[in-house]
Amino acid sequence: MWADWVGCQAENRVRHDGPVDFEPYRSELLAFCYRMLGSFHEAEDLVQETLLRAWKARERYDPARASVRTWLYRIATNACLTVLEGRVRRPLPSGLGAPSDDPEAALTPALDVPWLEPFPDARSDVQARVDLRLAWVAAVQVLPARQRAVLVLREVLGFTAAEVAEQLGTTVAAVNSALQRARAALAGAGGPDAVREPDDPGVRAVVQRYVRAFEAADVPALVQLLAEDAILEMPPVPLWYRGSTDYGLFLERVFRMRGTGWAMRELTANGQPALAAYAPQPGGGHRLHTLQVLTVTGGRVAHNVVFADPGVFDVFGLPRHIPAGDFAPER
Repeated sequence: MWADWVGCQAENRVRHDGPVDFEPYRSELLAFCYRMLGSFHEAEDLVQETLLRAWKARERYDPARASVRTWLYRIATNACLTVLEGRVRRPLPSGLGAPSDDPEAALTPALDVPWLEPFPDARSDVQARVDLRLAWVAAVQVLPARQRAVLVLREVLGFTAAEVAEQLGTTVAAVNSALQRARAALAGAGGPDAVREPDDPGVRAVVQRYVRAFEAADVPALVQLLAEDAILEMPPVPLWYRGSTDYGLFLERVFRMRGTGWAMRELTANGQPALAAYAPQPGGGHRLHTLQVLTVTGGRVAHNVVFADPGVFDVFGLPRHIPAGDFAPER
């Protein structure tokens, strides 16, 4: 299969009236597969498979029936639906049960749960990042696979009902019905405008104050930056907390366990502000502890999803250890 892929990369186009390059669609296909699967790793694999299938079927492509983009999305959608057959959804901890009221609860990871993964913005272009918010993607995972496909293809990517019907091998009426059910199921998830962009000056100001307070282990200052009903969750640990009081109590525990003098690096994930948190080491320097994806609304941090999976760190290309004196904040 790898030899086929090398050939696909070398050619990576179909020929009818002229060459058509597949590569301009890679970024948006990656975002699409991520929305469908909730896993960046799996999305990368599915995009590679989609382009390989397209290359192998290039002689059968008919430009009179569909654009290259529509044709590629049909291949990608069916690949995603095949992967999702019999698959349980990828949740966040807040999607599995009630919040904890014990800030000293055991931090036991649930490694048998296929947790939702974050999306590294640096691996995709800006236009492909429409509605990649973690909360929205988590909500979409609840939908049946075909409803999920209809919602993303219609609402996010702007395909017509007729195009989606062609991609899914169904009728326009069935597409419209599935879209109506999907909208009803996600009524409380909010639209693309529910969260402001990470480069919004107000959002950046909140994030930078959060960084300074976290590096100083200043829990009262951190709590002042939180919404009253702020949510803190930390996959693969299934615990989660709601409310600024419990959030603050848990942070007190973190600083008690890991010490003070943290270092933070700013980046973005899922079109949201994110922080790589480096804990101080006894012998000097800092070790990567977590990746935190923030939701900032109304001038407050309303949600923080804290990822501790080393696989997530690798996707974001984050160094695991920073020697003493080498840390240069990216602000």
